[in-house]
Amino acid sequence: MMFRLLAPLAAVSLLASSVGAPVAHAQNVSGDEQRAARKGVRDGKVLPLKEIERRVVPQMQAGGMEYLGPAYDPIAKAYRLKFIKNGKVTFVDIDAQSGQILSRSQ
Repeated sequence: MMFRLLAPLAAVSLLASSVGAPVAHAQNVSGDEQRAARKGVRDGKVLPLKEIERRVVPQMQAGGMEYLGPAYDPIAKAYRLKFIKNGKVTFVDIDAQSGQILSRSQ
């Protein structure tokens, strides 16, 4: 699965973790990603980010992970949520149409 904007996401997350501040998810999603996600939601082709977060974030937080924010891939129609625990980053890829978790990687 291709995520073109991981470098900016990683840079923002690294900066936030170095100063001890949580990253607001709106800072992690580029304008193009936001427009594509909104259009998909409006067209009924993808679930809203809030719905995806409502399903996934509590599960991960129950395991002690801190939520850093999302990325959206309009080509794959997938969200990637980023979490951290004990300095280890975990990415959870979610199908934006069904809400199913596609993969979880560290």
